[in-house]
Amino acid sequence: MAPEGILRLPIIDFSVEEGLKPGTPEWNTVRTQVREALEEFGCFEAKFDKIPIDIGKALLFDAIEEVFDLPLQTKQRNVSNKLFHGYVGQLPLVPLYESIPIYDSHIPENVEIFTSTLWPNNGNPTFSETIQSYSEQLSELDGMIRRMILESLGVEKYLEEHMDSSNYVLQLMKYKGPESNETKLGLSAHTDKNIVTILNQNQVEGLEIQTKDGQWFTVKPSSSTSFIVVIGNSLYAWANGRLHCATHRVMMKGNEARYSAGLFSMPKAGYMVKAPEELVDEDHPLLFKPFDYYRFLDFFYSNMATRTAAPNDLHSYCGLSISSSDPQ
Repeated sequence: MAPEGILRLPIIDFSVEEGLKPGTPEWNTVRTQVREALEEFGCFEAKFDKIPIDIGKALLFDAIEEVFDLPLQTKQRNVSNKLFHGYVGQLPLVPLYESIPIYDSHIPENVEIFTSTLWPNNGNPTFSETIQSYSEQLSELDGMIRRMILESLGVEKYLEEHMDSSNYVLQLMKYKGPESNETKLGLSAHTDKNIVTILNQNQVEGLEIQTKDGQWFTVKPSSSTSFIVVIGNSLYAWANGRLHCATHRVMMKGNEARYSAGLFSMPKAGYMVKAPEELVDEDHPLLFKPFDYYRFLDFFYSNMATRTAAPNDLHSYCGLSISSSDPQ
């Protein structure tokens, strides 16, 4: 237990010896914990030991650092025709922040394409194997969490469609130490836009979560096999506001760099995010019009330059009404 007055995220253990299996008492217990945590915080700490510790450390302390240690011109080879979907760095509003995405990182061929872009001579087999194995194992955790959410909402009949209409990106992130004891902004306050985010980090803290009543607290994972799970706007809208979507940010101080990796599940292009009719009733009126995730992202990024605080992006884009119990 955290000392009185100190906020901590709920810790949920997915590391059952023989694995969590749907329909078992262990599964049902964890499912209840997931639902309660997402209603109250919109996120939680997940203990998940299926990823060997050596792979986790290789990812955070070797692979990610190796990418960001590359020359800027090399990192900028990771490009996309979509805004902010390739290498991101040198941003005036968040000068400490860099990120680089690997799409469908659980598929070996996709990781090899990524590495051949940054290391054109002979790729980077060790990096590829680490990233692909890490992403594949973590996508299993994502699948369990999303199944538990749909079951808890009573709409598990949509599970196959829900999973088939999404894909993954592994976002590698670096926050430079500001070389100051004064706290500096690493990443502005925001809500994630995707379905589920699963974050891992090195020993440098900085992630902060905002509670429903506006209080900020620092997230401190309890172990090296812990991950921070955060739901995004797409799942919030799909669940018709029955879960909370947490605002979070990164604040930095000191000299050490913070490295993190986020596995993001997100709707595929062209898929319309729409709440199932079972989740719409007199007590839960429909909150959002159906929307395309990538068009929503375009709207979000086009308004970044004028953003001064955590915005109501989703409501501004396609909102019909706002839940008084969980404003976004």
